[in-house]
Amino acid sequence: MDSQEFREAAKAAIDEITEYYDNVASHRVVSDVKPGYLRPLLPASAPLDPEPWSAIHADVHYPAALAEMYSNTFNGAHFNWICSPAVTELETVVMDWLAQALALPECYLSGGSTHGGGVIHGSASEAILTVMCAARDKYLNAVTAGLPADSEEKEEATWKHRSKLVAMGSAGAHSSTKKAAQILGVRFVTVPIDEDASFAMTGAAVAKTVADLRARGLEPFYLTASLGTTDVAAVDDFAGIAEVLSPTAGTAQDIWVHVDAAYAGSALILEENQPLTTPLAHFHSFNFNPHKWLLTTFDCSAVWVRSRAWLISALSIKPHYLRNEFSDNELVTDYRDWQIPLGRRFRSLKLWFVLRSYGIRGLQAHIRRGVVLGESLEAKLKSRPDLFSIFTPARFGLVTLRVAGADEDEVNARTERVYEGINADGEFYLTSTMVNGKFAIRVCTGVERVAEEHVQRLFDILVERAGAEVGKKA
Repeated sequence: MDSQEFREAAKAAIDEITEYYDNVASHRVVSDVKPGYLRPLLPASAPLDPEPWSAIHADVHYPAALAEMYSNTFNGAHFNWICSPAVTELETVVMDWLAQALALPECYLSGGSTHGGGVIHGSASEAILTVMCAARDKYLNAVTAGLPADSEEKEEATWKHRSKLVAMGSAGAHSSTKKAAQILGVRFVTVPIDEDASFAMTGAAVAKTVADLRARGLEPFYLTASLGTTDVAAVDDFAGIAEVLSPTAGTAQDIWVHVDAAYAGSALILEENQPLTTPLAHFHSFNFNPHKWLLTTFDCSAVWVRSRAWLISALSIKPHYLRNEFSDNELVTDYRDWQIPLGRRFRSLKLWFVLRSYGIRGLQAHIRRGVVLGESLEAKLKSRPDLFSIFTPARFGLVTLRVAGADEDEVNARTERVYEGINADGEFYLTSTMVNGKFAIRVCTGVERVAEEHVQRLFDILVERAGAEVGKKA
């Protein structure tokens, strides 16, 4: 859809919003639907192909933007089912749709064998803090399970264990894990990574870190594994991690493993990447951000847990003013118990619009285009080994590169000067990383409007800048 068609669609949306407010007094204050009313009215999965405007009353190019307009119209806290059955039930349906599209194990579905399910948070940082909170309480409940409930003995034991808790993440994990540990008041320890393993966290490294911590009398209870690290889009050794932690699964020493796929998780919609999800059945939670690469506006972070009881046990609140017959009898999902804040936005509407407007095939085409463009840039860089070295090859639309030099110090200095020069010009904005003392330029090709012509233009500029640095003609 072009700009003119979007303009017309947006005007139509505004007309409907105005009409809604003009006639709001004519609507029921509380819905008269029954729990579970929505799912039978909707398809069992997201459509493979885009649906027309007439079917979803949205356009095919700006669905998330229009969804925000409608979401703002239906202003409310939406913290429990009775506030808005549609908000709650659509989120459950859409999160199941999305889990199926990514080939997540069935334990993450709302009707799965382990009573798991999905919820939408604002960011991956919020998701990590939330699941770490659940992991802490799950661990503490397990190690004090033999003590009398509400006893002084149990309280003393709980605080003794709390002082020894350790959250872990690789050196490549996003800083949100360390920040969550800081907020919860637990220790954070980094699991080392190295270039030989392509900067992925290995099962052996996890096993050694856990053994070292326990030898010191500390109690590791949580681990963030990454599907697509921020620095270089590395994928941790899920199978190896699952293998080394499996002997303690189901015991008091069970370590909660959360998979953070904030950016790269969108690439799981491609069938060739879906084997990566198989080991997730052994882990506890998973999240990715549709607002990063899946054509959804900020904020929208999709989070799944293998057992909803873990979240509810840690975060449930039941003051009298939140009670109602549906919640008290556990007939419905109240998402207030799956998150840190009480109130929440109608974020699922954005995913609903996006999934229907593009269809699974349309979203696959978008993701694949970003992947292909990244591979195109990598091939161009490889054609000039006199100027560039590939730090990490194209993966999930991310390439990292360095400028040639005589030694590490010269490579770092030249690469940083090229990076700063390009950003100062303002035609392109690149990001950088420093991994194990090596400075590299990061180029992401997953942005919707990036095309081959932009990749070629960036390469030409890189050649010009790098050529000047190494003293050769471009």
